[in-house]
Amino acid sequence: MDPLIEKLSKRAIHLSGKSKQELERTCWMTVHEYKHGAMPTEYDIREIDEELYLEVLRIAKEII
Repeated sequence: MDPLIEKLSKRAIHLSGKSKQELERTCWMTVHEYKHGAMPTEYDIREIDEELYLEVLRIAKEII
């Protein structure tokens, strides 16, 4: 497993806390933070790497 994907996935899981229903959102936020250097703001429309997001989400689901 790619160490970066694992690191981002674990961060997303941590951010989602007890509510694993937020996992898709926190994976998106984590990838956004990785790409742009900051968490997204409410109306942040900058693009993220879709492939990276999907892989982070897949691994996060596997870890859970």
